[in-house]
Amino acid sequence: MEVQIFGTAKSKETRAAQRFFAERRIRVHFVELKERAASKGELQKWVQKFGVTRLIDKSSRRYAELGLGVARLDDARWIEKLAEEPMLLVMPLVRWQQKVTVGDASAEWKQWIDAAKSVSGA
Repeated sequence: MEVQIFGTAKSKETRAAQRFFAERRIRVHFVELKERAASKGELQKWVQKFGVTRLIDKSSRRYAELGLGVARLDDARWIEKLAEEPMLLVMPLVRWQQKVTVGDASAEWKQWIDAAKSVSGA
């Protein structure tokens, strides 16, 4: 089993997700969003499941700096904005196979691990 975590090293939530998987000896492919922003195509997976609004961290400093509190953007424009400005994303974004989560989703991650174990017979 290997999961992919999108986030930043400074994000407390991202570090917690990394620790969660490390404690369970799950391989993690970490994508540092400050170095490599998620593409629109990658973000689309999360938008399809959660909607674009759930991905926007309205409490982030970057959201305030850009003055987005009054912005009225459609979903397509928000996806472009999130791809351009990854610090607007709720972190971490975690993916395993076709499953995705936003933020702390440790209960769901445990289900993923249980499902992987049952398939592998471990």
